Amino acid sequence: MADIIKLLPDHVANQIAAGEVVQRPASVVKELLENAIDAGADSIKLIIKDGGKNLIQVIDDGIGMSPTDARMGFERHATSKIQKAEDLFRLNTKGFRGEALASIAAIAHVEVQTKPEQDEMATHLRIEGSEIKFQEVCVAPKGTSMSVKNLFFNIPARRNFLKSNQVELRHITDEFHRVAMAHPNIAFNFYNNGSELFNLPKANQRQRIVHIFGSKTNEKLVPVNEETQVVKISGFINKPEFAKRSRGEQFFFVNNRFIKSPYLHHAVLAAFEGLIKSDSYPGYFLYLDVDPASIDINIHPTKTEVKFDDEHTLYAILRSTIKHSLGQFNVVPALDFDQDQNLETPYNYRDKNAVQPNVSVDRAFNPFQEVANSTKPAGTKSYKKQNTEGWENLYVGLESKVGQDEGFSSVKFESESNTGSFFESHQESLESIATTFQLRRKYIVTTIKSGMVVIDQSRAHQRVLYEQFLKNITVNEAVSQQLLFPLQLSFSKSDIDILKEIKDSLTSIGFIFSHINGEEVRITGVPPLVSESEVGMVLDQLISDFQMQVTEDSFSQTDILAKTLAKTLSVKTGEVLNNTSQLALVNDLFACKESRWSPFNKPVYVTITENDIDKKFI
Repeated sequence: MADIIKLLPDHVANQIAAGEVVQRPASVVKELLENAIDAGADSIKLIIKDGGKNLIQVIDDGIGMSPTDARMGFERHATSKIQKAEDLFRLNTKGFRGEALASIAAIAHVEVQTKPEQDEMATHLRIEGSEIKFQEVCVAPKGTSMSVKNLFFNIPARRNFLKSNQVELRHITDEFHRVAMAHPNIAFNFYNNGSELFNLPKANQRQRIVHIFGSKTNEKLVPVNEETQVVKISGFINKPEFAKRSRGEQFFFVNNRFIKSPYLHHAVLAAFEGLIKSDSYPGYFLYLDVDPASIDINIHPTKTEVKFDDEHTLYAILRSTIKHSLGQFNVVPALDFDQDQNLETPYNYRDKNAVQPNVSVDRAFNPFQEVANSTKPAGTKSYKKQNTEGWENLYVGLESKVGQDEGFSSVKFESESNTGSFFESHQESLESIATTFQLRRKYIVTTIKSGMVVIDQSRAHQRVLYEQFLKNITVNEAVSQQLLFPLQLSFSKSDIDILKEIKDSLTSIGFIFSHINGEEVRITGVPPLVSESEVGMVLDQLISDFQMQVTEDSFSQTDILAKTLAKTLSVKTGEVLNNTSQLALVNDLFACKESRWSPFNKPVYVTITENDIDKKFI
């Protein structure tokens, strides 16, 4: 039998590896930014065009590379981060596999200009599909400039699976946020299609978070700080009143590396138990410093999953630390009955000196002094208290006098009040046809000819609202309720971009925006179904859904918008509905085009026939 196992060529192996390392343009951005940080850069610039499909450029002022290192860096498993296997257990760098540059060069056109500080000339290198086209000497400043053009040019299927420019830019922005928050001591600039999106100077952790998510974020943050033998925890959590119904501002950093950990996320939720609703999520920016030998980050190509040696201890420390911070800064009400909380000095005023208040007193004031009439200003009337005895006589014979007066000859007075029969006939007709009742504040039971129907009230209302919003958006016949005072809300820059993207769809259902700029949104009109207090919650949920889901065309945007509004504004389980509301919901449900399924493809009602009931008694 002939030998059939053969060693793959390097360019084929690189393309296979690229499928794991490079999933979309955001993956390239992450790898290049981390390489710039490992190079010791103090300032990093990120330039994007067309959602990263045509250009991703990262410019840093790091140590640079020699001509030999510039070529060696694009070989598989070539790295300067580790030398032996033991180095994997004391990693202090972002990269260590030596696969990123080789994978990127296998599926794109890469151009590099790099120069160490001690060299006089820089190296210019161009690679296309793992092939080095040319290498020459050029003039460039200290550091490295790496450009990745025409991503997936030799894999058309992968390029066709990329989403729209807006969606890819959103993923790139998320990666940029994660890297920038992990390294506040480095200045970052982010440019998209020639316009500057972020200009982040060197700052501390709190300032970096505020620069990214907006100035209004500063008032939400509660500092967290704890140091033990196992872990050092620092960072910030959001106050409970700013918890959102969607996952958003939730970041874990371990040794300045962004990670995703459902286990640690549960520890944060446990610390907020009783302070936020069960369907809300708190925001947090937590930095954990642990011994590099106690974690394993080499379990996933994206390096966002980390395995800890002692997760249970870390869980307990994290939960108690957050609880301590919430209590320390008076976010959690204390149950100490022997101590008056109003007499405690707040943290913000403990280091301030007391200031003696200034009190002005009019020592010549006499409350018992009578003012003579001669001293009164001109035009002031003098009122004299009159005797009020016998005031009842004023109303004796009033009816006869009014009836005899010419001016009031046509006026009639009611002798007795008549209330209660105003809506009697209509109420009786409703009660006579009301054949519904609410079961456990969750289901509506109504009768039909063949038996009865059990309806999930929340899903039924979702279906009704979903079709109503779809009709308003497509037909553009929205009704808006004008606000007496404009409503001002604050969002981050990335959230503002999403609102601008879906502004037309929001306007078609009744939202009226008078101002969307910077970090603020001013709303002057809302749909009739949305109360003023729910506007912020609705927009937060919309932004989260648009971040999580793909919006390729206007139809998908409209569908996500209608689903989100229907889910947010629908009647929830546990709400009590009177007979009139129950009957109206049933009628509206069966007037829908598709009444059997909710917008999320879940059954809305079940039918129980008379035969089904009879079988239970056999």
